[in-house]
Amino acid sequence: MALAVGTPAPDVTFLGTDLKPVSLASFKGQNVVLAFFPAAFTGVCKAELCTLQGALSRLNAVNATVLGVCADLPFANAAFAAENGLTFPVLSDWTLNGIRAFDVELSNFAGVEGLSRSDRATFVLDAEGVVRFVDVTENPGVEPNYDAVYAAVEAL
Repeated sequence: MALAVGTPAPDVTFLGTDLKPVSLASFKGQNVVLAFFPAAFTGVCKAELCTLQGALSRLNAVNATVLGVCADLPFANAAFAAENGLTFPVLSDWTLNGIRAFDVELSNFAGVEGLSRSDRATFVLDAEGVVRFVDVTENPGVEPNYDAVYAAVEAL
């Protein structure tokens, strides 16, 4: 079960596409749309992140930063971001530490025994780092409810 609304987000550190650590705590003072996605270069993940890219000016207008998080290596995330014109950070959680801290681990991804990824999960964090909205799809092949995500951010 994913972190609940009202819970302080854990201070996890991801790896940026430049191989530098990126701490979630470094975004305090900003609202954050934290989008965990299972795998770069898959159709639904591409659709999701491109949709968030398309809404970036709307989200930035309400002091919100978008962060994509995937268990893929930083090199794959960098190529995925470049190929899709993503201008927000696409962070690597190859250790699964953040995925586990937010309790969104998806075991045996795509039927592959032992392959863990993240659920398709979107968290909205307020400027203090508190979870204010959670959307975890029951099926990783389904995109999040974007209207609900946008409404949650705009309500902060």
